[in-house]
Amino acid sequence: MADTQQVDPKDGQKAARLAKRIGGYAKEHGGAEGHVEYLGQRGARIVLVGEDGAWGDVHAPSMEIARLAVEKAGITVREQFDGDFAAKVKTGPYEWSRMAGIQVGGPSND
Repeated sequence: MADTQQVDPKDGQKAARLAKRIGGYAKEHGGAEGHVEYLGQRGARIVLVGEDGAWGDVHAPSMEIARLAVEKAGITVREQFDGDFAAKVKTGPYEWSRMAGIQVGGPSND
């Protein structure tokens, strides 16, 4: 059954720009998977994890635009950021020092 819902042309353009960024990230990191998180009125966060373990994110102004962007980019989208997905993320000294600094009052990386 075909989806007959119309996409606002501006939303389609925003999604296409995001899809290009997501596709570039995936290409740079040997592929990528993603997870879309609802941020309320602020929109949505698309968390990307590359096949090499690198991670990053992009912001979309709405869940609809985020979903359209990941669909256009052709990446696998996880329903949850679960343990299996989190295990793919490789963190380095920067992340560990920031996490420790936030959690136990350690030094900042300024």
